[in-house]
Amino acid sequence: MELYHFSHEPDIEVFIPRVKANRTDMPPVVWAIDPEHAFTFYVPRNCPRIVYKRSAMMSEEDERTFFGVSSSDTVMVMENDWYSQISQTTMYRYTFAREGFERFDETAGYFISQQTVRPLDMQPISHLLGQLMALNIEVRFTPRLTKLREAILASTLTDFGIHRFEHAKR
Repeated sequence: MELYHFSHEPDIEVFIPRVKANRTDMPPVVWAIDPEHAFTFYVPRNCPRIVYKRSAMMSEEDERTFFGVSSSDTVMVMENDWYSQISQTTMYRYTFAREGFERFDETAGYFISQQTVRPLDMQPISHLLGQLMALNIEVRFTPRLTKLREAILASTLTDFGIHRFEHAKR
């Protein structure tokens, strides 16, 4: 299995372990994500977003609330103010070999390595919204994510991610 790392930089030759700003309790690591969850990085780095998936564990009421008549099993919601930047951004997907990485979070698909890593390949990813839609992900925009976050945290949804919420409108 290959792993990925996404960046705004197109010319990274080596990834050196570093301490992540929001994980200062951890040693320096290189972060990667599995292919199944890679789509969550098809947006600019600091773009606040909420991703949630349909599951058998959710109540019928929550299925109606969060999915309505959608035929998609995955929904990704971002704030309206990010639409223009998402539309104009190219992300760079670096491919890593799985060796040397350990699973950090199975639900989110995160892996870490305490070793320096050389990428096998780099692929530019543009037309990010189209890429998401091609994966049958329902893309939604809203003025603010706060109410959705509160609703999800109080729901029976079990498969969700709230990313970069520190950059969301309050």
